Amino acid sequence: MNPTKAQSPARELKKGRLHREFYRNGDDHRAGADVSFQDVLRLFRFRSIEIGKWVTEEEKRIAANLFFDALCDLMDILQVPENVISLNGTLSLGFGVGGQKHASAHYNSAKKQLSLAKNAGAGALAHEWFHAFDHYIASKMFKVSGSNLFASEIWLNENASMHIHALNEQLASCFRYIFLDKAGNAPSELMTKSVFVDQQLKSFYYARPQEVAARSFEACIQHQSIKNAFLVQGTMKSAEAKLGIYPHGSQLNDIATQLKTYFNWLGKALDHSVTDA
Repeated sequence: MNPTKAQSPARELKKGRLHREFYRNGDDHRAGADVSFQDVLRLFRFRSIEIGKWVTEEEKRIAANLFFDALCDLMDILQVPENVISLNGTLSLGFGVGGQKHASAHYNSAKKQLSLAKNAGAGALAHEWFHAFDHYIASKMFKVSGSNLFASEIWLNENASMHIHALNEQLASCFRYIFLDKAGNAPSELMTKSVFVDQQLKSFYYARPQEVAARSFEACIQHQSIKNAFLVQGTMKSAEAKLGIYPHGSQLNDIATQLKTYFNWLGKALDHSVTDA
């Protein structure tokens, strides 16, 4: 090998995590070609996509491909059309923008924007997407008003009436399996573990309903046959997983079944609405 062309370890490290290989086994959605963030915007009809000023052209190309594949894989896993992924065009994406201290990825409910950090957000896309969904569906599931509401939190606090609809009933069933035991009379093991971890850390984060729900969703996504490490990772063997703050065993299977049913019904309902239009 020509030493002038070899990449030194230091140089590889400077490139950051974005340049590493992210395992996936889903379909070749791009037919081997590169895509741009404009392609992501057009396919899923996101409201907007914001790219940080420190993101290079090479990083934009790599990230666009990763986002495109991951969102297509999520669409295949959930069996829903593109507009579900963009929450009917209300969701914005951010890459390398709006960073928060100690957060590699976050969902900004005020801006309705899902953002990943340039070199540290990989694997958090499914988690943050569910935050966005949880926020979006709150006013459609419950008779509430307000801008910073999450359906999971409203359901657990029982402080609002629910709009009667089969889809809302099914999502409520998802939350029941996440937050309660099989009898429905006590907190689930997942909730108990999450509360315990918060007590140990003297915080209130892991037991927040929207966080428990998002972790449950991402765990279900990672256990599907379609794998994508940019979409989700860390729900099985990470330090957090060892704390017991992700569902496992029969609870994970039950939640996955309920979520699969919900999104299957949602996808079919939207298909019918398009066909009948």
